[in-house]
Amino acid sequence: MKNKSTEDYLKKIFGLSRKIDKVTTSAIADSMNISSASVTDMIKKLSELDFLSYTPYQGVRLTKKGEKLALKVIRRHRLLELFLVEALHFSWDKVHEEADRLEHVISDDFEHGIDKYLGMPKYDPHGDPIPTLDGEIEEVDYHKLAEMEAGDTCQIIRVTDSQRLLQLMQKIDVGLNSTLVVKEKEIFDGSIVVKINGKKEHFLSREVASNIFVKKAGKTWH
Repeated sequence: MKNKSTEDYLKKIFGLSRKIDKVTTSAIADSMNISSASVTDMIKKLSELDFLSYTPYQGVRLTKKGEKLALKVIRRHRLLELFLVEALHFSWDKVHEEADRLEHVISDDFEHGIDKYLGMPKYDPHGDPIPTLDGEIEEVDYHKLAEMEAGDTCQIIRVTDSQRLLQLMQKIDVGLNSTLVVKEKEIFDGSIVVKINGKKEHFLSREVASNIFVKKAGKTWH
């Protein structure tokens, strides 16, 4: 039972396991917008096939077999996103759904061809690490922009793959590797004003700033 549904579940569980300590059936159901009953049925099937283990009240964990397949799908997805941007000139807010469809049908040869064409890249267009052929994935050290304080200088290294967020970032002309200086931070709601690449200043809500990830460069006071 290696099909689109299996791959989608394993990819989702892997992603959730990187964000929360306990991957429950309800967490999976909420993230996939399906019923808990459907998730429970699928978990039983995947457990029987040794893709995951499930302990009541303890959550779901991928087995080595399940993690290997999840990382293979994630690798294909992120390579496809970068290929769509670099070769076909898609905007970064348009590639997720296309990659979702294609990741299940391309062959190993096609995957290797894309990888070679792109120069064996390490990151996708949103700054997420691309798993290696051996199933290794880099642990990227970053902070949320929302955690920065007034006077901090930082560089964007990753953004959440949200279409609305990406469209907003395009609108204000900010992207990966952009340098930001936090000019103001509102104590009440955590909203900030940033100067982008030494040019324009923009207001960002806490929600937006919580979905932009940066590495800190130091303090800049003006």
